[in-house]
Amino acid sequence: MLNKMRSLKVKPRSEGGLSTMPQGSSGLGMLPQQLFLKLLCLERKRAERSGRHFVLMLLDPGNLLKSAEAQAIRNVMMAISRSTRDTDLKGWYKDGSIVGVIFTEVSGTEDETIIKALSAKITESLHGALGRAAVDEIKLSFHLFPEDWDDSDPGCPVTSSLQVALAGDINRKKVSLIVKRFIDIAGSLMGLILCLPVLILIALLVKLSSKGPILFRQVRLGQYGKKFTFLKFRSMYVNNDHRIHEEYVKQLIQGAEGTEQVNGKQQKIYKLTADPRITPIGRLLRNTSLDELPQFFNVLCGHMSMVGPRPPVVYEFNSYDLWHKQRLLAVKPGITGLWQVDGRSRVKFDDMVRLDIRYARTWSIWLDISILLRTPRAVFSGSGAC
Repeated sequence: MLNKMRSLKVKPRSEGGLSTMPQGSSGLGMLPQQLFLKLLCLERKRAERSGRHFVLMLLDPGNLLKSAEAQAIRNVMMAISRSTRDTDLKGWYKDGSIVGVIFTEVSGTEDETIIKALSAKITESLHGALGRAAVDEIKLSFHLFPEDWDDSDPGCPVTSSLQVALAGDINRKKVSLIVKRFIDIAGSLMGLILCLPVLILIALLVKLSSKGPILFRQVRLGQYGKKFTFLKFRSMYVNNDHRIHEEYVKQLIQGAEGTEQVNGKQQKIYKLTADPRITPIGRLLRNTSLDELPQFFNVLCGHMSMVGPRPPVVYEFNSYDLWHKQRLLAVKPGITGLWQVDGRSRVKFDDMVRLDIRYARTWSIWLDISILLRTPRAVFSGSGAC
């Protein structure tokens, strides 16, 4: 799979472009920026669900249009129109500066072959309309969707910078993100200080109740698939068979469910029950979520946030559908989140992902505060804890 930005750069150039949209471009079927980006996001979502590829081409005219010559941009648009299909979407990726073309439903050959064929076709058309010297000022880049995350290291998937930009279906203000980080630092420091006696007591209980380290360290995936060391109090026996959990995760993603007895009634749950790997103390810690307290260190280091989606293990990520991966793009993983206060183990995996995506799209400081205020009740009730 082609998973990095493919670009054709004929000649190095300095930065340039038009500050306003040239006149006459709308007559060539060019969509305005806002509409084009909206259609691009919709096409990306279709690709994630269907698996059908599409290609986004970005054309940066550079110094060619620095003089704001209307005829030059018309020649570029005409060249693009002659080399694209009626079903392809053409518009402004950035008004008056970068042209975008969405080649929909490309398939039937290798991904790299598709990129090379489109690049050759567009370049030939531009040569005919502008001449070789003028084309040397143009920068073309091609982006294939849906992208595989970087498989050079299967344990460390990442995403292209363009895919990260497309994941931002919400416009988060920089000031709000700074406030969120301040809340994370203040909240994690306060949590560590206030919980210090509890941390010491739990550490002693874990150490005395079974052999092994006090802390459980595991590689997990954070925002954009970056790996980090995830901390919890150890709640399992050492040298256990992790394949039990790996098989459970696969079944969970596929929608498998279990049941548990609640007030004499059978209730559907989506968690691993009667896990033989868990110690008696570990079961108590998990039911009360006290095993999560060391994650304050993860928040303090910036790997996690106080509020956000739960960070997956690598083998969980490997079982994701394409649309599931969106939960790792928009925001950092967190200690608590909408799933913890609204669903926990009572909802299917797909519904958990939808809660994470809904959180990302509606994120605000006030939403974080609301979730943090609701978390203690969810923790102490133990409902759906795992």
